[in-house]
Amino acid sequence: MAKTSAGNFFEDFRLGQVIRHATSRTLTSGDASLYMSLFGPRFAVQSSDAFASAIGYRRAPLDDLLVFHVVFGKSVPDISLNAVANLGYANCLFLAPVYPGDTLSAESEVIELKENSNRKTGIVYVRTRGCRQDGAAVLEFVRWVMVRKRDEAAPVPGDHVPRLPSVLEPKLLGGACPKIDSKAYDFVLAGSPHRFGDYKPGERIDHVDGTTVEEAEHQMATRLYQNTARIHFDQYSAAQSRFHRRLIYGGHVISLARALSFNGLANAFHIAAINGGRHVAPLFAGNTVFAWSEVLAASEIPGRSDVGALRIRTVATRDRTCEEFPFMIGDNYEPSVVLDLDYWALVPR
Repeated sequence: MAKTSAGNFFEDFRLGQVIRHATSRTLTSGDASLYMSLFGPRFAVQSSDAFASAIGYRRAPLDDLLVFHVVFGKSVPDISLNAVANLGYANCLFLAPVYPGDTLSAESEVIELKENSNRKTGIVYVRTRGCRQDGAAVLEFVRWVMVRKRDEAAPVPGDHVPRLPSVLEPKLLGGACPKIDSKAYDFVLAGSPHRFGDYKPGERIDHVDGTTVEEAEHQMATRLYQNTARIHFDQYSAAQSRFHRRLIYGGHVISLARALSFNGLANAFHIAAINGGRHVAPLFAGNTVFAWSEVLAASEIPGRSDVGALRIRTVATRDRTCEEFPFMIGDNYEPSVVLDLDYWALVPR
């Protein structure tokens, strides 16, 4: 037997297949510091033990997206090592807070397969779950990824495309957020006076600032998650691809857009769920990312009087500022758009 692995190709997957991923990962305050240095998020709850413990957390939890990326990264060697592109996410629910010292592991179930018409690639749909050292689930999500075939003539299962709800119901939200003491929530230290009731559906917010992506930084970030997808690292092979250069991990764009959203959404301190996300276009080193958000809905959470949920669409662009809120031109995305992310965020009431 070969000692090395070439990863799974499209025809290697089977409906219902469950894959346990290596390697379990203990996250520390060092991981949190490196994540902060790479993306610059400033949300108070994840930045300060004193702030977090005052409102009801055990201490400052790890950033929601750091947890997401680490669980995602566990799945890459088995699911997307031979990916052409990671296409989207849905049904992502944060189930429990994760703190420094927690150890995460992950497993994925193949829920659908669809061969592309060119017969060179196919789309694999998986449901991935991340668990803590005690077995408690902290995160689960569905993603779909375009994967190369090893043999174009290889038979594959019949096409199946999953039906996924477009929006997670508010009653499912809040598992990763303890009941907080709104009176102890210091809006001055948090960086904004705006509470849940200050946001209205239809409101649009230009997050103003931009961040230019550097080659070294996007690779450091992807290594932080132990994501091994070749397209992010191997310039020798990437030079022979359609774009002739390394693609930036799509999650890198999500983290940049989330960090930029602090300017306007500083008190949206917790991502409770991701309803759906699309990587509309690739991003490369040297591009500058800007972002804007729209409040799609505002909802109370059954049994919670401390926080409310905002359904937010955050759109990230490359090399275009967002004062005009670029998004769609007819049925197509405006050419500068690279990310369309629909999520629920919790805000103090």
